[in-house]
Amino acid sequence: QVQLVESGGGLVQAGGSLRLSCSASGRTFSSVVMGWFRQAPGKEREFVARITLNGGTTNYADSVKGRFTISGDNAKNTVYLQMSSLKPEDTAVYYCAANVQATIRGWVVYGGWGQGTQVTVSS
Repeated sequence: QVQLVESGGGLVQAGGSLRLSCSASGRTFSSVVMGWFRQAPGKEREFVARITLNGGTTNYADSVKGRFTISGDNAKNTVYLQMSSLKPEDTAVYYCAANVQATIRGWVVYGGWGQGTQVTVSS
């Protein structure tokens, strides 16, 4: 398991931008597939984005494609989520996740979760 700590959440107006960071420690970071999920009040946690750090391959949910960018810095053991053109419907707690894999059941997290960081977008 890796230990994950998110930061960078906050309150922003619609159309604004935020950058979330996820600092990882524990297992070898460079071999881990990292991702971001989010959970809005009363809704299930949903996949947002994923990056394969040793190859740079990325995946995005349709709802954020073109607005959010996931990136990673192996030297800093950190993964980022740059969020632009934010909408009120992006309001949620955002969670960093390690070892995110695609399965027939959808995206599954095998490496653990961070504690989450709140993002609130006002209209």
